[in-house]
Amino acid sequence: MGKTFQPGSLLYACSGAFIGIFATMLVPPAGLPNFSPAPITALSLTSLADTISLTEPEPLTWTDEVGGVFSAAMGLAAQTVTVQQGDTLGDVLVNTGVDRTTAYNVVEAVRAVYDLKRLQVGQELELDYDALGTAGDETPLASLNFEVLPGHSISVTRQDDGTFTAKELVATTHRAFSRGEGVITSTLFEAAAEQNVPTDVLSAMVKLFSYDVDFQRDIQKGDKFQVMYEQVLTEDGRAVRNLDIRYASMTVNGSPLKFYAFRQDDGTYEYYNDKGEGIRKALLRTPVNGARLTSNFGMRRHPILGYSILHKGSDFGVPTGTPIMAAGDGVIEMRGPNGAYGNYVRIRHNSDYSTAYAHMSRFAPDLLAGKRVRQGQIIGYVGATGRVTGPHLHFEVLLKQKQVNPISVKFPSAQKLEGASMTKFRAARAQTDMSFAALKTPENLAAVPSEETTTP
Repeated sequence: MGKTFQPGSLLYACSGAFIGIFATMLVPPAGLPNFSPAPITALSLTSLADTISLTEPEPLTWTDEVGGVFSAAMGLAAQTVTVQQGDTLGDVLVNTGVDRTTAYNVVEAVRAVYDLKRLQVGQELELDYDALGTAGDETPLASLNFEVLPGHSISVTRQDDGTFTAKELVATTHRAFSRGEGVITSTLFEAAAEQNVPTDVLSAMVKLFSYDVDFQRDIQKGDKFQVMYEQVLTEDGRAVRNLDIRYASMTVNGSPLKFYAFRQDDGTYEYYNDKGEGIRKALLRTPVNGARLTSNFGMRRHPILGYSILHKGSDFGVPTGTPIMAAGDGVIEMRGPNGAYGNYVRIRHNSDYSTAYAHMSRFAPDLLAGKRVRQGQIIGYVGATGRVTGPHLHFEVLLKQKQVNPISVKFPSAQKLEGASMTKFRAARAQTDMSFAALKTPENLAAVPSEETTTP
């Protein structure tokens, strides 16, 4: 007990031989444990347990110092190892006692079906050994299994001739709706995290509402949110990936906002409020996610110059490197250093409106003057260039070349449904409300299937 397992050691070989000699004298007990690493990669083990009724003692098992579990009755050894920082698959195998030739052959087999650069720190690898040494070498590695995504695994097995073959195992999946809702007691992000709303879903929801809600000034304690989104799930309910939001609502200062995804004639989805008005406005109010408003438009004492001066935009305090989005569709008018503004981009949206973004650490690749950009496209990254005291985004809205308060500008909806389109929208809205209500509670995830079934 407590001895470190070394595959191929004399003690291990003798134990295997001893088991082999008496294997025919022992009848395997009913209910032998399944030592396969995971359900979707389970090994098929033939057992006599189904045909006998004799009661036998539990098989001898022991655990080594690195997490291996061994069964003398089954003649198998299973070991779980975790990928550490800087490890390669070959490193992991050699460090567990696999000889370099075997490790190389396993790596080459895996490389044929999986990009090993995607191997992640913390990933668990399940190794199974043939304890009886039937392969005749020092390290009788029988198989290697690891999960790369929920429902998606790589399985490597030793063939009769000693070579290794790898294959991908993909579980059957389906699409279903999931629901999250909560009351904001501190921040929206904390409230969503408490209800297990995925981060990417929350970010998409914030972007939807950013046309109408100033998340730094408008959100108050007691405000509420609801969201219904699609997920791809395995049969055992694990999320493979998150898909689009189908419904989202926020109650801000007692006023509800409801947004619905509505399928367009070309198969894409756009979002509309409950009146059939498109939520895409001419410009985003906050072109960075997770922003904290640090300075408003208006007169203020300049932190560097030391005297009062008109602050011609809004400052958002976010860390260096935070992506900056184009506030609307338009054409790049200027891109480059611009005095106290530092690295600067200005976008012309139409004959009346332009927006400007200052103090960037760097620009997005291939972003040049004259290039057209789309709303939400990354145009650069937050920095502290120019005349500043720290990293932030200085954002300006210009009306006919003159800076105006970004907060006070009222932007019209991009589109309003009418006629036959409005009739279809009302039907889709009613169906969405029914699907959301059927989910009952946030814990009743995936209770309502969506219209499509898929495998990743």
